[in-house]
Amino acid sequence: MIIVEKTDPHHPQATALLKQSHALMESQFAPEDNFYLDIADLVDPSIHFFAARIGKDLCGTGALKINNGYGEVKSMFVAENARGKGVADAILRQIEDQARADGLTVIKLETGNVLHAAHRLYRRFGFEDCGVFGDYAEANSSLFMEKKL
Repeated sequence: MIIVEKTDPHHPQATALLKQSHALMESQFAPEDNFYLDIADLVDPSIHFFAARIGKDLCGTGALKINNGYGEVKSMFVAENARGKGVADAILRQIEDQARADGLTVIKLETGNVLHAAHRLYRRFGFEDCGVFGDYAEANSSLFMEKKL
């Protein structure tokens, strides 16, 4: 069974997952095209950080950053050995539930243009392409999406 709950990003297993995610992004994209949040930034009061676990082992992360009038999906990552088991779906459902509980009517995200599995996940959840938002700049390596709640 997959359990998703609020977690401290400094939890050793969460930190390990975040470091794996950051390494993957750094291997795929130029430094100026990496928009992940540092682990220390994920404890900000405007961020709900979640981790998924199967048994005692954390196997995925995701966060909801509350911005002015919308939420943003951040730090979505699933460990390689847990992919295909519904972990990302469970995390994204929790993020959406939190956004609704916070009274948000739209959630947005930026993802890499070559992260095709992520694109499929987000489209399956009803996300659609949108324009640049927030502090992002137009980048060939980015895909921007949103979902109205």
